[in-house]
This record gives sequence, C-alpha cells and structure tokens, in this order.
Amino acid sequence: MSQATQVFNPQADPAGGDARGSGASPGSGRAVGGSMARSAIIVGLAFVLSRVLGLAREVILARQFGTGSEMDAYVSAFRIPDLLFLVVMAGSFGAAFIPVFGEYLANGDQERAWRLASAVLTWAGVGVIVTSAVCFALARPLMRIVAPGFDAETADTAVNLMRILLLSPVFLGFGIAAKGILEAHQQFTLPALAPIVYNIAIIIGALFFVPDHGIYAVGWAVIIGAIGHFLIQVPGLFRAGIRFRPTLSRQVEGLSEVARLLGPRIIGMAAFQANFIAVNAFASTTSDEHVSAINYAWQLLMLPHGVLALSISTVIFPRLAAIHSQGDHEIFRATLDRTLRPLLFLSIPASVGLLLLREPIVRIVFQRETFDAASTALVIAPLAWFAVGLVGYALTEVLTRVFYATRDTRTPVITVVLSVILNLLLCVLFIDSLSYTGLALALSVTTASEAVILLLFLRQRIGHVVTADFLPWLVRVVAAAAVMAGVIWATAGWLTVALDHTGSNPLLAYGLFAYAMGVYVLTFMVLAFAFRIPELQMVVGKVAGKLPSPIRRVLGRIGFV
Repeated sequence: MSQATQVFNPQADPAGGDARGSGASPGSGRAVGGSMARSAIIVGLAFVLSRVLGLAREVILARQFGTGSEMDAYVSAFRIPDLLFLVVMAGSFGAAFIPVFGEYLANGDQERAWRLASAVLTWAGVGVIVTSAVCFALARPLMRIVAPGFDAETADTAVNLMRILLLSPVFLGFGIAAKGILEAHQQFTLPALAPIVYNIAIIIGALFFVPDHGIYAVGWAVIIGAIGHFLIQVPGLFRAGIRFRPTLSRQVEGLSEVARLLGPRIIGMAAFQANFIAVNAFASTTSDEHVSAINYAWQLLMLPHGVLALSISTVIFPRLAAIHSQGDHEIFRATLDRTLRPLLFLSIPASVGLLLLREPIVRIVFQRETFDAASTALVIAPLAWFAVGLVGYALTEVLTRVFYATRDTRTPVITVVLSVILNLLLCVLFIDSLSYTGLALALSVTTASEAVILLLFLRQRIGHVVTADFLPWLVRVVAAAAVMAGVIWATAGWLTVALDHTGSNPLLAYGLFAYAMGVYVLTFMVLAFAFRIPELQMVVGKVAGKLPSPIRRVLGRIGFV
C-alpha cells in the first residue's frame, strides 16, 4: 500500500487560494494550520503503524504456514489480482488522475473535477469488474501460467484462493480512488488509516480463523480488509462534497488527458508485475516451498528498500519537477547529486548488513512454530542475491522518479520492458544451475541493468549526473562499509551461537539481536566520521532532531551533529 508522504502544505488551501483571499481571520488561519499540523502527526504515526502491522502480518502468516504448500498457493493466487489492481485501479487513480483532477480543484472548478472523477471511476470500475469476472472464469488456465509446477492439490487451492482474491482489486480499487480524491482535497488522515484497517483484518483472520478454515480464512480476511480500506474513507468523501454520477461518456473534459498519462503507466506497471509472475512460474517448477521462500526473502528486502529508496524518491520527486520546470539544469544536476549521496550512504551498508546477517535476521523475524530451521535455510538462499541487489533497486527507484520529474514517462517504460525481457532470459539461464536462488539473482541483475540504462539515458540528456568529487566520496563510503563487513564477519559466529542459547526466550533473543545491530551501526558511523563523510552529520542530524535535547547536546559535542 502506498502512503502519502507530503501531508502538509502551508502555502495553499484545497481550492488553491489562501486564507486572506477567502476572508478568513488570522485566528482561523492559525486554527487551520494547527489542524493540518495535527493531521500531519496522525498521518506520520499511521504510516509507521501500518509498516509495523504489515511486518506483523507477514510474521503471523509465517508462523501459521511456514514455507508449506498452502503458502505457495496463497502467494501464487495473488499474482493475477495484483496485476489487475496495479494496472487498472492504481494506475488510473495514481499519476494519471491526480494531476488533472487536482488542477481543476486548484482552479475552483468543482463541477468539472467531479465529472472527471465520476467518468474515471466508472470506466476503471467497469474495467476491473469485467476483467476480474473473466479471470474468475479462466482461473485454472491462468494458474497454469502463474504456477505450472504445482501438484494437483496445491493448484486446486491456488485456483480457489485466486477466485476469492479477485474481489480484492474491486474494493481496494475503490479505496485507492477514494484516497486520490481525498488527498486532492487535502484530506490525508483517513487515507493514511485505511492500510491499517486492511492489515488488522488479515491479522485477525490469520490469528483466529485459520485453525478452522486454513488458508481460505486469510483469503476472505483480505477481502474484508479491502472493504474496510474503502469504507473508512467514505465519511471523508461526503465531507469533500462527493458528486458521483456514473458515466461512460468519452467526451468528459480531462478524460483524454488522463488516458494519455495512463498509457505508459499501464505498460510499465504490467511489465513490472510480469517479472513477478515469471519468477513465480519458474519457482513453482523447481520444488515445493520455493515460491513462498522467495516471497519471504522479497518482503525482507522491501523493509530497507521502503525506508530508504521509496522515502527519498517520494520526497525528491516534487522538488526535481519544480526545478526542471524552471529550466535550471545546473541546480537540477546538483540536486540529483545531493539525492544520490544519502541514498548510497545508507543503501550500501544496508546491503552489506542484509547479506552477512541474513540468517539471524530471518531467524529473529520469522522462525517460530511452522516456520522452522528448514524454512529459514530456504529463505536465506535467495535473500543473499536480493541483498546484493539492494543498491540497484534503490537507484532504479530514484532514477525512475527523476525521469517522471522531467515529464518523460517513455524512457522508464522502455527500460522496464527491456528489463522484463532480460529477466526472462536470465531465469532460463540460471534455473538449471542455481535452482530457485537463480531467480533472485536474475531479478537483481535485471534491476541493476535497468539502473545503468537509466543512468546512461540521463547522462545523454543532462550531461554529467554527479559532481567531480563523487567518485572519491563513493570510495570512502565503500571503504567504511567494507570495514563494517569485516566486523560483522568476525562476530557473526558469536551472534549465531548466542541466539542458539536464548532457547525459547524471544525477548532475550530480540535484545541480543538489537545489541548486535547497534554495534554494527555504530561501527559504520565511527568509520564514516573518521573518513569525513558529510552525509553522516546530515542523517544523524535528522534523527537527532527527534531526540531529547540532552542527547542532541551530547551528539553535538562529539561532532556527529
């Protein structure tokens, strides 16, 4: 689930005016500012809680099903519903709809805005309902494409789950539509709470109904969560003055512009999802449990990727777009350089840590009950290749946003289509020699290649991408990460033995793991300080801003802030 990150804009109200223009008093302006600030705090807390609940959801599913055939079926059953949701609904109400709808609102033209929203929602709703119905009827042949290697029993479970989950694109799609409309009206709280409802529903289903109904309880919990994701936002739609009038007219003003923006996005998102369908299909042919093992490894990769690459790319996108619109290429290059440095400063040691500590990480996060030591061994194998590719994933995420900021959707689409072709070739090449772990390697190589292609296109367009002192800076970051890697390598055996001796005491294991992570992070920080890497002060300064003043003063005395 995507979240709003820019939740507070003190310059503008929803109509694009200001408090004085509307006749508001200074006191009411302060009240609005205070309300927005409170909303920003709520949204921030909701974002963190949603991430925590998302991780808790995966931990509970791992505990209930491990890497067994039911989990393989569940993961595979999601592939087609995910494709429909991302392409039809998320595509329609993401980058394609919001700019046009928001422009009408900014100009005070509520009538045109709601006519457009009605038309897009009608077309997208009809599209996702019809395609879901077709996929429901063709569920079995589609599952032969998604997971051709399943045995009859697992395939039957996957088909039944897929037919249940095909309801999710409809309700989640309405939720995404509501999110787009509410955020365009500067209402961020309910959209931020919606993913929490979704995750809680799945957690309740997994905890209380799995013993009687098995994996199907989780499937229906997803549908209930999707319905809740939409319903919690309905009161906000009424406050926004919803004027929904279903229409399939193609003459609605702004609809052709939404369609124009939607075309490249559909191709890009379909190609992105095709990568996962291909990996799922190949994994199903290797052995039982490999589909879910790759999925767990991917979820662990997404933790640092979401915190680092997604957050940085989301923040930098509007800034780069504004600079590009002014035509200042030098400032654009300098801003891009300042973006890539903290991204690499954090991603390189995160990649090293995830690679070298993958076994204790999987043990701490997932290993309990059904998810046993054998499941851990299955997950850490592909996780190694995903960890190596973390920097490539981060660069691709940011560089794609850079092209979007320059209003170029064509180049990212071309590169992602090329990456799908390369991924298919590499999967075929690696599957025999490396089994399912080769699929993770194929994805990481593909994504790194995509980042290189994007960099080459960008360099051709704007000249040098980074400043002259970038390479010496990068050498210092890599050196600091290499020394940290040595420390981890020297102590990883001790950590494994210590975790073995914690027995059935999870709190002791968590505390020991947290202590080890603290030592490794502090090692990298000390090395970055010694190597005079300026991003250390920037990152620590942002974190320190959230800490009590005595701690900030201590960090200031030792030169970290």
